[in-house]
Amino acid sequence: MPQVELDKIVVTATRTPTKTSNVIAQTRVIDSEELQRYQGQTVQEVISRQPGFSYFSNGGMGSTSNSYVRGYDKRQVLVLVDGIRYSSVDDGGAALNLLPAEQVERIEVLYGASGSSIYGADAMGGVIQIFTKGSNIEQNKFSVTLGAGSHDHYLYGATAQFRNDQGTSLSLSASRNETKGFSAVSPDGYGYNKDDDGFKSNNYSLNLNQKLNDAVTVGISGLYSDSTTDIDAGIDFANNSPILNNAHADQKNGVANVYVQYKDAKKTAKLAYGYSVADSSTYEYESKIGNPDRYDTTQQQINLTGDQNLSVGTAIYGIEYLKQELDSNIYDADGRQVTSGYLGYILSKGNIDAQANIRYDDYSDFDSKTTYNLGTAYRLTPELRVGANYAKGYRAPSFTQLFGPASWGSNPNLKPETSDNYETFIEYDALLQSTRLTAYHNKVDDLISWSGSKNENIESAEIKGATLSTDWNIDNYLFGLSYDYQQAKNDSGLSNDGKYLAIRPEHKGLVYMGYQLSDVNIRAEYQYVDDYYYDATNNTKVDSYNLVNISGSYKLSDNLSMTARLNNVFNEKYITAPGYNTDGTNFFTSLTYNWF
Repeated sequence: MPQVELDKIVVTATRTPTKTSNVIAQTRVIDSEELQRYQGQTVQEVISRQPGFSYFSNGGMGSTSNSYVRGYDKRQVLVLVDGIRYSSVDDGGAALNLLPAEQVERIEVLYGASGSSIYGADAMGGVIQIFTKGSNIEQNKFSVTLGAGSHDHYLYGATAQFRNDQGTSLSLSASRNETKGFSAVSPDGYGYNKDDDGFKSNNYSLNLNQKLNDAVTVGISGLYSDSTTDIDAGIDFANNSPILNNAHADQKNGVANVYVQYKDAKKTAKLAYGYSVADSSTYEYESKIGNPDRYDTTQQQINLTGDQNLSVGTAIYGIEYLKQELDSNIYDADGRQVTSGYLGYILSKGNIDAQANIRYDDYSDFDSKTTYNLGTAYRLTPELRVGANYAKGYRAPSFTQLFGPASWGSNPNLKPETSDNYETFIEYDALLQSTRLTAYHNKVDDLISWSGSKNENIESAEIKGATLSTDWNIDNYLFGLSYDYQQAKNDSGLSNDGKYLAIRPEHKGLVYMGYQLSDVNIRAEYQYVDDYYYDATNNTKVDSYNLVNISGSYKLSDNLSMTARLNNVFNEKYITAPGYNTDGTNFFTSLTYNWF
């Protein structure tokens, strides 16, 4: 009989393998079974349906979007791929809307600022870690996937996985994802072009590991996406026609990781070198045909991390070096270098779980900063646990916020953001269900906000809320819900004092029901998103909306399986950003054939 799996192992929350039942900060694991329901979609679409997240999008697949976690936007949430930073240096956020779900084996989400004291800046709101396919190969396998859906949406993919008794494991994966899309800009939107805005991407992943002996492993992993997104250009109002009919953005995003790891019964040490790219060229006007707006960014990262079992508890440690560079024809910006070190202690003994971390970051363009977190939990009964956590957060402004064109609101005098984050929880884990209620209160100083003309540090902001999630599994039936309450307000004492921060709905919830056997898995979900303000002055409101989605998978034979998803079943007319369309009822289905 299917059961709620209590003791999944996560690494993001502590930087060492830890049971979820011993982690203090709120975490969530999106495993390969759940990701299967999102064939043909992006990581952004997966993340947007998780508890604690809100988002907006300027159109369909591949278009500009932003996620918010507990009131923090994507610039304040660190994204890792196999432990290496993945983001755009100019903008400061990660392009999750370009990463295909089918190239991912697992996603771990760490909520809150406790990641700042382990991973450094940009983890003020949390950490999203993506693990590429092939990190845990159980048998040799070759698979082919073909999918089709609404708006001429097609997916072609293949994966080959291999392992032997000499300690070698290899995974290679490639896919092509394309759609003609729908018209992104609504008739009342700026620069309206009534045409479909398509998206196409070629995606590749690699994961190679070799055990040299019982203790030493070397490996390499990588994830790369080459995509083109159709966009709407400006309007020639004199002729009432688009300035450029084939306006588009070409983007290349990737991350690679090479490492050597030593591990025995008492300690682990890992030396890794990571390299990530985020290149973008935008063709929006005729004048950009031969000279697009170009942003080429790179990050190089060297990490030495490890853990050591003590007589009581485990010590963790790490030293890191990060180099960020930007090459653009729009504006000049110096690179950034960060040298860091951290120490931590983890305890799980009897009824007590505890965690403490401290981290020091030395920035080439800002003052050095020390962040830390303290957390503890107590198990009242084998199933019932309560706990609390405090974390200090920090984020340096992005290059675009500092040095971009003046028309974009850049401000070279911006200061880094800092935060104090408090979290308490009560959770109940039993054989057939898992329930957690988490309350949080965040105080942010020098929050960077759009004033209407430029980016400015508002004196402070206050974010408080609660997240309830519960998952049940009884006699092959699955059901559960998540509910988020949040108040994110300007607390600066200035002109917008007391007003809501943009795109932070006060209420958000999801309810699902499903049925699961060894060869069939079907799920229906209802999602509600409360209305919210789109601007700092609270003059523009986005109305609430309701969505119903159905997804499922069926094993037709030992080798052949099918997945299907029907989104927005009742064709809800809604928006997430003023002036931009969202999709109506749409579907996607795929077939996967495996050779073992």
